[in-house]
Amino acid sequence: MLDFIGTVVTATLMVFAVNAVIVFMDISRFAKLALALAIGLWIGLSAAAGAAGMIAISKPFPFVGIFVALPLFAAAIATSWPAVRSAMLSVPMPLMIGLNIGRIFAVLFFLLAAEGRLSGPFPVFAGWGDIITGVVAVPLLWLVNHEGTRRANVIAAWNLFGAADLALAITLGVTSAEGSPLQVFAGPGSAAMQQLPWSFVPTVLVPFWLILHAIISVQLRRRAPLSHPAHAVA
Repeated sequence: MLDFIGTVVTATLMVFAVNAVIVFMDISRFAKLALALAIGLWIGLSAAAGAAGMIAISKPFPFVGIFVALPLFAAAIATSWPAVRSAMLSVPMPLMIGLNIGRIFAVLFFLLAAEGRLSGPFPVFAGWGDIITGVVAVPLLWLVNHEGTRRANVIAAWNLFGAADLALAITLGVTSAEGSPLQVFAGPGSAAMQQLPWSFVPTVLVPFWLILHAIISVQLRRRAPLSHPAHAVA
């Protein structure tokens, strides 16, 4: 039953988040179709790898780490093209903040831990970090529409916390992977995250949210001079 709920939640988050970003991105219709196809192929590859048990391969290095790193690497390389960088920065900040509300569903990590499918610090830190990020994103949707340095600082602090939570979750996931040469914590650790439908979290959702955090960070830096017109003139 828990896997059924996880399938519904992860599928809904992926479909809604990806479509929302593509719809609001300032690019041509052809580019939107190409981007949707590329992301769809990645999700399909992630599903196939999870079904084949490839995500659970821990030697010589936790294979899931490659799935986490590749989308981030691809996004970083893509930003070397001005048109791509401009398209990524065109995504509205309120939308990106709002999409993080979906991280509240990390409450399911605690249910997986109760079933003995997650253990150690991973479900605790990753779960609470995501829940806090998702809950705080709700009032930020109101705050983001107000100008001022204080507003920007609050959003920046939330954005840093949300990104740090994902980085910590990746670290704990790798060091909790059973059979991994990097394993520090005994027990099932992050075993559930290496199997469908939960493997969609590290292979699709985590890289997606990290990219959104990076875009928000750049947008905040670019808007900073607007909050300090005197400094901009100087």
